[in-house]
Order: sequence, then C-alpha cells, then structure tokens
Amino acid sequence: MPTAETNVRPTEQELVERWRAEELERAGYPPAAAAELAARTDVDLHRAAELLQRGCTTELALQILI
Repeated sequence: MPTAETNVRPTEQELVERWRAEELERAGYPPAAAAELAARTDVDLHRAAELLQRGCTTELALQILI
C-alpha cells in the first residue's frame, strides 16, 4: 500500500521552540532539558543561559527556572 507524501510545515511556534532548544544546548543544557525549557514561554532564554555561565549545575538551573 503506497504512503501518501505530505508537506507538513512546522508552525512558527515549533520553529521558535526548535531555535530556543538549540540555543539552550549551545549554552550547556542537555538536549532533553533544553527541549523542556524551550517549550515553556515563562522561561527567559537569556536567564537560563546566564545561570550556567555563572556556575550553576544544570540540575540547579532547572530548579530555579521551573
């Protein structure tokens, strides 16, 4: 049975979340944590990166942010 090809474009929100996750990974978050933070609109990307730059562990940064 042939499968139908679909051209599904990501939504703007999906594109933003993907970009945020990439930036958070670059800052030092593991992929799962970066994806979780990226999906939350109440988490400031710059603050999240700054916490790691100031020496917080990923675990502590997640506790502070979430």
